Amino acid sequence: MAGPLTGVRVLECAGSAPTAYVATLLSGLGADVVRIDRAPATTPAPTATPASGATPAPAAPRPGENPFSRGRRSVALDLKSPEGVERALGLAEHADILIEGFRPGVAERLGIGPETVLARNPRLVYGRVSGWGQEGGWSGRAAHDLAVLALTGALDTDPATGAPVPPPTAYLSSFAGGANAHVQGLLAALYERERSGRGQVVDTALADGAALIATLVHQWRAAPGIHTVTDAPHYALYPTADGHHLAVAAIEPGLYRNLLDQLGLGGNEDLPDRSDPAVWPALRALIAERFASRDREHWTKVFDTVDAGVAPVLTADESARHHQLAARGSFVRVGDTLQPAPASRFSRTPAAVPTPAPLPGEHTDEVLGEWRG
Repeated sequence: MAGPLTGVRVLECAGSAPTAYVATLLSGLGADVVRIDRAPATTPAPTATPASGATPAPAAPRPGENPFSRGRRSVALDLKSPEGVERALGLAEHADILIEGFRPGVAERLGIGPETVLARNPRLVYGRVSGWGQEGGWSGRAAHDLAVLALTGALDTDPATGAPVPPPTAYLSSFAGGANAHVQGLLAALYERERSGRGQVVDTALADGAALIATLVHQWRAAPGIHTVTDAPHYALYPTADGHHLAVAAIEPGLYRNLLDQLGLGGNEDLPDRSDPAVWPALRALIAERFASRDREHWTKVFDTVDAGVAPVLTADESARHHQLAARGSFVRVGDTLQPAPASRFSRTPAAVPTPAPLPGEHTDEVLGEWRG
């Protein structure tokens, strides 16, 4: 067995990044994911033989390095042709989950909308990931991360300036919000199907997921005196003497005491009280001066066994070598590349190492014969 979703068949309509991420997560849980890629309109012309002495053009690399395409097989179908649509519907008849990330109405126009597909397979869980959802005046608009975050309140504001404070990454709406919420919905619908015997549409908007992530922001708004710690000296990034950085997240009093102790600031009666935001700039400058006095390696060793909420800011390659992540197996080698491993660990049904990303259409004959057999 290779994960708790072994035996579950997922049909992925290639297109959006959140949809690809959903498929990657389901594959990491053991599902058999087949992606429908767009069939080329024409057969490409053969590559010309280079003239004598000329340097041949490099061969196109296998797209196995793309972590959003790993762990699945691919079929190439022309969904603008009746034959391609019929093949897609035939695959859907044997699938447990279908996921698409088209703009509202596109799947229906192609002939693979939920009404059509569920008529062919009533047990199917039909998953939709879109930016703004299926209804509303903005449903047909493009939804990029910053716009989704801004509209839903996930961009908090600086209490001092009132300016928006961007999150540390650009993944909140598309991935942490929309895609993860969609996976939850798909699995919940799959579980419910075992009781009712019927599939259903799972409609997830990136805006809904981002709004849900912003629950903490709404908590801050509802609690007088509580605000973000964006400018707090105990929740910030600090440069070190060698130009690297450390992340400090010493929110709890105990962590903050440990931070000050290791910086040689513990017991200093003249140290400003961090509970007063007015002294944060001075306190931040004092802490920054201490961190800037030594390199990252020094501080990494200092805080490696001290719980002070301090961690080095690492590159992807450095992260894979860090002892904590190595102990967890947080990175795996997929083909020739190092990639993040599936996140959840299962004691009874451990997931297998993902397979490299397929070439578009690489498994067309294999899957058409297997799934219809």
